[in-house]
Amino acid sequence: MRIAMWSGPRNLSTAMMYSFGNRADFSVMDEPFYAAYLARTGLSHPLSDQIIVAHPTDPVKIAASCRVGGTPHLYMKHMPHHMLDGFPVDWARDCVNIHLIRHPARVIASYAAKRETPTFDDIGFGQQTALFNQIGGLVIDSSDIRRDPEGMLRKLCAAIDLSFDPAMLHWPAGGRREDGIWASHWYGAVHQSTGFAGAEGPLPKLGGMDHDVMMQAQPHYDQLYDQRLR
Repeated sequence: MRIAMWSGPRNLSTAMMYSFGNRADFSVMDEPFYAAYLARTGLSHPLSDQIIVAHPTDPVKIAASCRVGGTPHLYMKHMPHHMLDGFPVDWARDCVNIHLIRHPARVIASYAAKRETPTFDDIGFGQQTALFNQIGGLVIDSSDIRRDPEGMLRKLCAAIDLSFDPAMLHWPAGGRREDGIWASHWYGAVHQSTGFAGAEGPLPKLGGMDHDVMMQAQPHYDQLYDQRLR
């Protein structure tokens, strides 16, 4: 089984990679198209120069690596907005595609705390709904996972015909060898954790440009939220 987990940034995606990576029957990949995305767009992200040097930037070769099996299973953490026009996506049709979502207010507040106020394209909501419409798949909400990690992971495993493993609920503190070099900037909270954080509190209140971006993203979130795993 090859799982492609599609998610925007600041969305429990690293914790989910650590969860599946703690199973003995899974290997993991961490955002394999990120360096190619940065190289093609020229965007300035934290550590962008180092990322481009350290990670593959040829989207065709990266796509080929996404077709390779795991041990025996493979979990791939992907971001829809990394899949630029011309980047191969046909490899995903043979995968179990899962779309991980989070309320845009939470995404934007978390992103701004680590970098700056994001643009609509930075957080990938439009690209995620477009990808969902193209390849389909399951939808799961990060808030549901945080509220009931074992219950939701059991439902997810059942939905994809995978046995649940209690090892998914906890992992060792610190990084993983598969982490991209961007982990030093983005993964601090996960590296300090040994499991999923508890249920989230009230939605953050956003103003100015943050609020405007949230309003752009909200219809895309709502579309997928209505189809989420319950």
